[in-house]
Amino acid sequence: MGICGIKCCFIFFNVLFLASGIALITIGALQYTTYIQIGAFAGSGLSKIAIVLIAVGVTIALVSLMGHVGAFVDNSSMVACFVCILIVIILLEILTGAAFYIFRSRTALLEVNSGINGKARSVIRDYSPGKRYIIDRVQEKFKCCGADSFTDWSGSVGWEKPDAVPDSCCVVKTDGCGQDISHAHKKFFGAMLGVCLCLDIKRKSYENID
Repeated sequence: MGICGIKCCFIFFNVLFLASGIALITIGALQYTTYIQIGAFAGSGLSKIAIVLIAVGVTIALVSLMGHVGAFVDNSSMVACFVCILIVIILLEILTGAAFYIFRSRTALLEVNSGINGKARSVIRDYSPGKRYIIDRVQEKFKCCGADSFTDWSGSVGWEKPDAVPDSCCVVKTDGCGQDISHAHKKFFGAMLGVCLCLDIKRKSYENID
C-alpha cells in the first residue's frame, strides 16, 4: 500500500471518528433537553451525564478535525499530535467503560436510585406551584404516579388531597379523573402495580447511553 492508500485509510477512519463525535454531541444535546425539564423532579445527576457526553463529543470532533487538517497539509507534527491524543482518548474511553461497569453494579444502582427517589419524594411532598407543571408532565410522560407509588400523594403538603391524586396520574387523562381513587385504580392509574417513576427515568437514561 502506497502513501496515497495509507492517507485514504487514515482519512476514512478519521471520518468515522468525527461521526462518532457528532453522534455523541447529538445524543447528549437531546438527553440534556429532556433531563433539564425534569431536573427539579429527579435532580441534576442525569443532566450532568448528558453534559459529559457533549463534552466528550466536542473533544472527539476537534481532535478528528486536527487529523484531517494534518493529513491534507501533510503536516507530520499535527498528525503525530493527533495520534497521541487519539491514544489518550481511547485509554480514557476504556477507563470510562470500566467506571460505568462498576457504576452499574447493584450497590451503586441502589445508591443512585435512593438519591433520585429522595429528591422525587421531596418535590411531591412540597408540590410547590412553580414545580407542578414539571411534576405533572413527568408523570404523564412516564405513565407513573408518585416516586414509589400513588400513595406518596396522600402525604403531600402542597397537594392537600389525601384521598385523591393529580389528574396526571391517569392513563386516560380527563378532568377530575384522579379525584376518586377507589374508582380510578380500576381504570386509569398506570402506577398502581408498584411502577416506580424514578426507576423508569433512570432505566431509560441508561438505555439511551448504551
